[in-house]
Amino acid sequence: MSDSYQPPKVWTWESESGGKFASTNRPIAGPTHDQELPVGEHPFQLYSMATPNGVKATIMFEELLALGHSGAEYDAWPIRIGDGDQFGSDFVAINPNSKIPALMDISGDTPVRVFESGSILLHLADKFGALIPKEPAKRVEVMNWLFWQMGSAPYLGGGFGHFYAYAPEKMEYPINRFAMETKRQLDVLDRQLADNAYIAGDEYSIADIAIYAWYGALAEGKLYDAAEFLSVQDYPHVQRWAKSIAERPAVKRGRMVNRFWGEPHEQLIERHSASDFDTNTEDKRAD
Repeated sequence: MSDSYQPPKVWTWESESGGKFASTNRPIAGPTHDQELPVGEHPFQLYSMATPNGVKATIMFEELLALGHSGAEYDAWPIRIGDGDQFGSDFVAINPNSKIPALMDISGDTPVRVFESGSILLHLADKFGALIPKEPAKRVEVMNWLFWQMGSAPYLGGGFGHFYAYAPEKMEYPINRFAMETKRQLDVLDRQLADNAYIAGDEYSIADIAIYAWYGALAEGKLYDAAEFLSVQDYPHVQRWAKSIAERPAVKRGRMVNRFWGEPHEQLIERHSASDFDTNTEDKRAD
């Protein structure tokens, strides 16, 4: 192919690239501007957006509160990545990688920053002794699947999702490449769930929360408008599992938090108490 792209000897950044989310991509780290983050009254301050990675944290908090862990009360503040909030000075101080979600745990004498969604899930699970088994072998199995998600989802999101839904032009090779990998991952999950009620066995855990945020949404047709293209109905055990997770009240609440798009009844831009969900419903009924 004579007109195919030939990489230069040295790559240079000349302009934004990346389609819809081009403004979020740059080849350097660090803050671009000074920006203070708000701080509420609860032991945990979450700065996030209801993307698949973001809802992992809010689902986790809502599950902990549903289990009776009142110490897991949190304030959730929206970070609008399209506006560059993740590059503000206070946010970068929490997460030098400028990605959501980012968490400040101020429940103890010394504030603790926690970034990366998997790290947030594990930090909270260990802190409250919930949603992760205490028995060593079962704990390792949960960790296996948690880290599987962290390593696999970039192929689904930055790979398939980007080229299928967001790239400035449709390109056959990367779409085929990442569609194949995404379907392989769905098959991995389907085989695991054929013999297990939940991802890591008979108990609901942080592995389910992490994986559901990406692959459950995909199976439900809520990610990249790609359900038909990927034939997600062909994975019956994933479908059964995704439906069971989606019906959990804490999951329904967690998916609303820091969401500022879609149907009004699906949005709760900020979350500061459980009553915010009731107010949200009442406001939408009034509208």
